[in-house]
Amino acid sequence: MSSSAGKAEAVDSEFEDLIGRELGRRRPAAPPSAPDAAARPVPAPVPVPVPAKRGRPRSEAVETSIVEGMLRLLAKGSSLASLTVEAIAAEAGVGKATIYRRWSDKDALLLHLLTQLESKIDPICELPTLRETLIAAVDSIRLNAVNRRSGSDLAMIGAEIRAIPDLYGRYHETVIEPRRRALRELVHAAQLRGELRDDIDPDLLGELVVGPMLSRAVLHPDASIDDPTLAATIVDAVLEGVAIKPATKPEVSSNTHPVHDNADGT
Repeated sequence: MSSSAGKAEAVDSEFEDLIGRELGRRRPAAPPSAPDAAARPVPAPVPVPVPAKRGRPRSEAVETSIVEGMLRLLAKGSSLASLTVEAIAAEAGVGKATIYRRWSDKDALLLHLLTQLESKIDPICELPTLRETLIAAVDSIRLNAVNRRSGSDLAMIGAEIRAIPDLYGRYHETVIEPRRRALRELVHAAQLRGELRDDIDPDLLGELVVGPMLSRAVLHPDASIDDPTLAATIVDAVLEGVAIKPATKPEVSSNTHPVHDNADGT
């Protein structure tokens, strides 16, 4: 190879190095490697506030306001027969549709009112002894009569119920008959346990127990019913009977030997 050719190759080599260095300076730097995704911190979720629901009031609160509205109207002088759904809705601060969604007609609404008032009376239920059970049943009648005589809400409408035959029939079926049925079942259970005579109809036995208190409460409004021991007196009289038992002479044993005064047995 001639010297001129060697010089040319050296120049080409230097030229390529120069171009390479120039290109290296202009090439953009590679971005730093991203860290592993698993190592990245995960931001905590931001809680999203949930707006408070603004729906209808609770059913219990609505029904309470309707019952209280009816009682206010009755206290102002309205009668059961004269009450209207429109007046009740206006007094309770609700719409007529609110009432009709719960009760099919005015009689159903009035029956609900009577049921709510009667629910304040303790139900007939079995207690540890038959005597306690019967006393509680009779005393519930006494307390109900006391409430009626004291001018309570039940007293305001008690006399009007019978003037509305359809309402009274539904009231008797819904309120009165379940209490009679409960007493009948308790008496029958006592008969099966041998605590009461089983040759008497359970309904008649129940009437013998509660009849005296009902007589005082309904037929004789002037009769006193304030004595808290009255129910016990009635129940004890029925359970023990009112007939005076004849005194019985002590029996003489047949093995008793006669007593002799003399030593010789005469």
